Amino acid sequence: MDSLQQADCEPMSSYPLSDIDVLIVGTGFAGLTAAIECTRKGHSVRVLERFHDKNTAGDMFFMGRSATRFLRHWPKLSREFDMVSMKDAWIETFKHSGECMVPARKVSDRFRSAGLDPNTPPGSFQMRPLVYQILLRQVERLGIKIQYGKKIVDYYEDEANGRAGAITDEGERFEADIVIAADGVGSKSQRLVGGQVRASSSGRAMWRASFPLHHLDKNHEVKELFKPAGDNRDEPIIRSWLGPGTYAMTLVRPSTCTWIINHDITGSEKESWNHTVDAEEVLNNMDKGVGPVPWAPVFKELIKLTPPKTIVNFGLFWRDPQPSWTSPGGRVIQIGDAAHSFLPASGNGATQAIEDAVSLATCLQLGGKDNIPLSVRTHVRLRFIRCSCTQKLGFANAELLQDTNWSEVRLDPKKVQPRLPNWVWKHDPERYAHENYYKMAETVNRGIPFDEVDTVPPNYPPGYRYQPWSIDQIMEDKRNGRPTDLGLGNWD
Repeated sequence: MDSLQQADCEPMSSYPLSDIDVLIVGTGFAGLTAAIECTRKGHSVRVLERFHDKNTAGDMFFMGRSATRFLRHWPKLSREFDMVSMKDAWIETFKHSGECMVPARKVSDRFRSAGLDPNTPPGSFQMRPLVYQILLRQVERLGIKIQYGKKIVDYYEDEANGRAGAITDEGERFEADIVIAADGVGSKSQRLVGGQVRASSSGRAMWRASFPLHHLDKNHEVKELFKPAGDNRDEPIIRSWLGPGTYAMTLVRPSTCTWIINHDITGSEKESWNHTVDAEEVLNNMDKGVGPVPWAPVFKELIKLTPPKTIVNFGLFWRDPQPSWTSPGGRVIQIGDAAHSFLPASGNGATQAIEDAVSLATCLQLGGKDNIPLSVRTHVRLRFIRCSCTQKLGFANAELLQDTNWSEVRLDPKKVQPRLPNWVWKHDPERYAHENYYKMAETVNRGIPFDEVDTVPPNYPPGYRYQPWSIDQIMEDKRNGRPTDLGLGNWD
């Protein structure tokens, strides 16, 4: 029996203790998954969170199948995920003006027509608060301590003694064998791993809102259009609304309505989930830039029914792929958005964050306490090119949503669906680490440049050779009317 088959058969949390002391900063998906999987791998885990309480902010997101594979080790967590997962979802596509272009159909039926198994979909839309809560409950069941109200303002490492730490705004110091920075794009670990990556405004932002469905009762037309799907009107439905240079999505569940609109910046946007604006701002600006045909009146009525202090205006910033995720001594490692930020259209931010956590926990277990820096650097090599490719794929998907060719869509509805290639969703980060850790670690020891490694099978587009890229290059292509140049390889 190979090592991964053995791992699949292990009762949860029953790996031998590794004696590796892990400190995790941040309780997003990356941080919570890292806490869960590091515990299963035998590591000792502590978690720090800057908020003073549980952070249930957010709305819908796409969660790829590669991110949910680790649930097989956690039966109760897996059952809870099935309960909140939108496995019976429908999907429907409109022009922004309100004309239905692709009628409502179950996602599972679309998978069948594309030759895919509906029981093993590439992924599904989820509600962040629901998934967050079940991950947090699993952390609590494991007895992992989360200390809230700990705002980290600096990181450090002590290579001589094999330790690293984080310092709070009150001067408290927390130390461990390894510190996992899972605290997002503003992580103070940037100073230690190679400097803050420049953030460039994309010129775009997202209005987003999520609220109880009963607010639609005040308008019969809105309630009738934005109703759940299925014979009993109890199944979730995602509706895409595509217009010139813009797109929107609505997600309706039996108890919740969520909507988002991608738009030109208005000056009030911030890169924060806690920054809200009034409905009037949306209504006064949503028709700008869409040409002579305005947004559907029924969508505007939906916005009017949105409760106050609910609409977030989230600014979208572009960042070049980060050249380094780890400190010089390999004792501080970034995962999730701290290491690689994604555009919402990529459908990959949460997925890659969870993959990071699973991969790192596995590499630490395989390398052992005496090889933590090597394990960390090996993990980065297993992940960097894949994340760079999924980041770039996000730009291509954004173009697809904002520049819809409706004549093509009428002939082939798949033309309006963002790319979700096999190399993304069929990946298993734990298996990949088990099968390739030692070969990749050897390339680290031998000093082989990461982009010259040919002994490990790619977890990115087949035939692709890594090429550095930048936001400036992508913007130059856009200014000249060229699509994003993904590079060589099979990206489909």
